[in-house]
Amino acid sequence: MEKRYVPDAGEDVLIGPLRLPGILERVPQPIGAVVFAHGSGSSRLSPRNRQVADVLHGYRLSTLLLDLLTPDEADDRACVFDIDLLAERVGTALAWLASRPDLARLRIGLFGASTGAAAALKAAADQPGRVAAVVSRGGRPDLAAARLAQVQAPTLLVVGGADTEVLRLNREALRLLRCNKRLEVVPGATHLFEEPGALDTVAHLAAVWFANHLPDGRTN
Repeated sequence: MEKRYVPDAGEDVLIGPLRLPGILERVPQPIGAVVFAHGSGSSRLSPRNRQVADVLHGYRLSTLLLDLLTPDEADDRACVFDIDLLAERVGTALAWLASRPDLARLRIGLFGASTGAAAALKAAADQPGRVAAVVSRGGRPDLAAARLAQVQAPTLLVVGGADTEVLRLNREALRLLRCNKRLEVVPGATHLFEEPGALDTVAHLAAVWFANHLPDGRTN
């Protein structure tokens, strides 16, 4: 798709009582907004997340990239794998978006990677009225296995074909999901989708999924 909807310059925001830092980018005439929930070793400044966000903007999707953990928490492996904590922080972001008059009318999609995908799915199960769609990139949905059957939002799982163990875990998770769901395998891609064109493929798969499942979702 030709990129016609260019976002604003971006707004640095602080979210929730912990003032978690984020970057909000709004496009003209948005059909929805997507919150990014990254995995371990990543942040709102991740080049991979930025690349995906740039593609989403072309589909009239605003984006919020934020750090789910404080710097001290990010150095604590127990926090990095605390899915309940991460999902709670995603919920804080959802509440923040709902409090903004310029964003409150939009339905929200969640884009999660690695452990962030589990947090996104748990947040979707916890707040079905606020989450309209979920996309997992190389995610660990198995870490939210106990809540997968409660997810109502349409869910797309995207995994690299060479990421064999994560692919197995995603196939098992797919069986537990009871919502509108799909598994997309990117041939030859490894866990971080570093192969030429692989991450761009993920980004467009995600963008089409969100555009089709957020309110008034159209790829026009």
